[in-house]
Amino acid sequence: MKLVYFAWVRERIGLSEETVDVPDHVVTAGDLIRWLAGRGDAYAHAFEAAAQIRVAVDQEHVPQDAPLGPAREVALFPPMTGG
Repeated sequence: MKLVYFAWVRERIGLSEETVDVPDHVVTAGDLIRWLAGRGDAYAHAFEAAAQIRVAVDQEHVPQDAPLGPAREVALFPPMTGG
């Protein structure tokens, strides 16, 4: 699965994207965030405010309880404002 990171998530992890093999127990977007947070200090820092993280699965915004299914790409980013 391709993961894409934006804004301070990207800055804290130090990567803009990566490809990972997600374990079978990672079923929802929230599961993915919790799994990523356990991958090391940079990830833990990036996802310390997990409830704030927004998720897009295959370029469609989803809530954290949404199933990942056969997702090819997951984007993770902080809340954004804009006009």
